[in-house]
Amino acid sequence: MTIYAMLDSPLGELLLVGEESETATGGTALRSLSVPGQKSGVTVQDGWREDSEAFAEITRRLGSYFDGELTRFDIEYTTSGTPFQQQVWKALEDIEHGTTLTYAQVADRAGIPRSSSRAVGTAIGANPLLVVRPCHRVLGSGGALTGYAGGLERKRQLLDLENVRQAV
Repeated sequence: MTIYAMLDSPLGELLLVGEESETATGGTALRSLSVPGQKSGVTVQDGWREDSEAFAEITRRLGSYFDGELTRFDIEYTTSGTPFQQQVWKALEDIEHGTTLTYAQVADRAGIPRSSSRAVGTAIGANPLLVVRPCHRVLGSGGALTGYAGGLERKRQLLDLENVRQAV
């Protein structure tokens, strides 16, 4: 069954969507983390059950991240995507806290030709797990602040929170 909860955060309201899971810490596997008005964001659907307690562990970890205490998420999640998207998303998960990469560097890490950096950008834009899968750590060439489904102001907030330095 799909469950959801709303969470107040420094980024504004977050929508957490998940599935009950016997293997996930806290009993919920995260399927989506989005913000209102997000490009390609999820909205609550009929038949979903609201259950903030089901997200208690995920909420605790998000709080630790926003407090500057957590630098990497260890959360079970269930997201679907094309093999290409999953390849790009895996590269996102390996970007260390406090650093950034360009789209071309993400392509390199994912084993994708740099000529496909637009496709890489599209895959990053389809990331259903904002904050948790750190797409905010990807910048345009030359360090330009570009392309964040949650909005550039939120991207800037996350980078400031992490005291970002440009990865070499």
